[in-house]
Amino acid sequence: MNLTFATVALAAIFLAGCSPKENAIMPAPTAMTAEAMGRYCGMNVMEHDGPKGQVIMQQTEEVIWFSSARDTVAFTMLPEEPRDIAAIYVSDMSKAPSWEKPGAENWVDARKAHYVIESSRVGGMGTAEAVPFSVEQDAIAFAAKNGGRVVGFKDIPENYILGSQVPPSDAQAPEAHGAGGHHHG
Repeated sequence: MNLTFATVALAAIFLAGCSPKENAIMPAPTAMTAEAMGRYCGMNVMEHDGPKGQVIMQQTEEVIWFSSARDTVAFTMLPEEPRDIAAIYVSDMSKAPSWEKPGAENWVDARKAHYVIESSRVGGMGTAEAVPFSVEQDAIAFAAKNGGRVVGFKDIPENYILGSQVPPSDAQAPEAHGAGGHHHG
C-alpha cells in the first residue's frame, strides 16, 4: 500500500512541474514535518526552539527549510543563494503555542511580518534571532518584555542577520553596561 501512495505522490509532483506559473499566485506554505531538514545546519528543524522558516523556489517548487527566522532572512541576502524565490514564510509567533513549539502550520509571509530584533531571546541555532509576528501589536508586546525593537522585513539590518553570531547579551554595546540585573523568565 505504501508503494502505491509513493507512486501517486511522485506522479503528482511531476505533474505539478508541467504547468507554467509565470503569473501564478504565491504558493501556500508547507506544514513542517520531521523530514524538514535545515539548509545550513543539516538538522531536523523541529528539534530547535524559536521561529523557523521556509523558502519555496519558483521553478521547482522545492521547499528549503531553516532552523531560525534569521537563517531564512539570511538566505535572501546571501549572493551565492538562488534568486528565483516564489515565497518566503516564517513562523507566525503571533499564533505560536510557545517559543519551544512555534507550530507546524502557522506561517506568515516573511515580507509582511513585523520582526523584533536585538531582543534577549535566542533563536534555534543559539544565535540572535529576528522574531516574526503577523500582528504588529504582538511584536511590540514581545519587545517590551524581551527587549529589542520592531522592524519590517526590508528594514532588518544586513549586519544583524549576516554579522556576528554572538547573542546581544554578550555584545560590548554601550547599553550593555547595566545588564547585570537581567532575569530570564
